[in-house]
Amino acid sequence: MEGDALYSIGELARWSGLSVKTVRFYSDRGIVAPADRSPAGYRLYGIDAVARLDLVRTLRELGLDLATIRKVVDRELSLPDVAAAHADALAVQIRVLRLRRAVLTAVAERGATPEEMEFMHRLARLSEDERRCLIGEFLDAVFGGLGTVPAFAGVMRSMTPELPDDPEAEQVQAWVELAELSLDPEFRASVRQLAEEQAAEQVALQVRGDRSGPRRDIAGVVREQVGPALDAGVDPSSPRADPFVSAFTVHYAHLLGRPDDVDLRRRLVARLESVNDPRRERYLQLLAVVNGWPAPESLAPALDWSVRALRVRTV
Repeated sequence: MEGDALYSIGELARWSGLSVKTVRFYSDRGIVAPADRSPAGYRLYGIDAVARLDLVRTLRELGLDLATIRKVVDRELSLPDVAAAHADALAVQIRVLRLRRAVLTAVAERGATPEEMEFMHRLARLSEDERRCLIGEFLDAVFGGLGTVPAFAGVMRSMTPELPDDPEAEQVQAWVELAELSLDPEFRASVRQLAEEQAAEQVALQVRGDRSGPRRDIAGVVREQVGPALDAGVDPSSPRADPFVSAFTVHYAHLLGRPDDVDLRRRLVARLESVNDPRRERYLQLLAVVNGWPAPESLAPALDWSVRALRVRTV
């Protein structure tokens, strides 16, 4: 192609790789205007028309509308500004698509009903403020009025999901399930009972004048004390388990300010069974996914072992 030569619409189509119909469409809308006309009235184009068509095709493939494209090629809008605005719009579309994918994946895996799908979709579309409100209401239902335990402030923070601005589909799906779980009245009641029991234990320590500060939750103590027994394959019903059982029952007896006897161990069985609620562990697993944290270590093996060991020793 020569710089001063003029070319027919057919020639322009061949050089640009577009169809004659497409080139004519852009020409009719003034995006690629002819430089002249032949004696017979046919449109003729200059060499710059090929470059404009290349730009137009690229912008169309990126999803820009024709009105915006015309302003870009006519330099009424700068390409960087248009690209930035379009990138922002695409980010919103991507997030919407991720939300839809997460909901559809959850529906496919659960075999959900139309009503359940609609509910999941609403949860997925909540704004950041709405998500915070939902979780805040859950945490208030669980920990509200238990401010006597300073450690609860940290626990509440550690139980708060923070969905990122640009979440992966797995994070959105985890958020939807976590939100559903937080709305489960039975789950709320279970976690509330655990919080009340822990609060009562800490208050009892204060009343007795214990100045050692807040004691670790019994579940954490059990995991620490029972871990070596699990690693060594100790049967919870065997005499070899006695030292491990004594280690965490003594701790629990001190929390309650009462002797380590059969009644205390029965109470501890009930407490550990409550902690071992699969919904509690599922909440923590989902929380880790949403927040991008490492998967939490499961307490179930240590709690199962401890409950079995205690039952054998309370009959």
